[in-house]
Amino acid sequence: MVARWIVPGAAPGGCLMDVVVGIVGAFIGGWIFRFFGHAGVTGFWNWHSWLAAIVGAVVLLWIVRVLAGRRRAL
Repeated sequence: MVARWIVPGAAPGGCLMDVVVGIVGAFIGGWIFRFFGHAGVTGFWNWHSWLAAIVGAVVLLWIVRVLAGRRRAL
């Protein structure tokens, strides 16, 4: 849901897609943070993990919207 506020545009999918993007985004964010030498997602109750999950969800949501836009253009 937070990623939806950050990335502009129409959201593909609904509430279920938000949950999927959040979960998969947390994995992606953890990988991105570890790639740059920081701790990834290490728990639920710390701000660093929340930041990594939000960054990953934003990246994933941006990719989903770009691909969904291409599909409509074809």
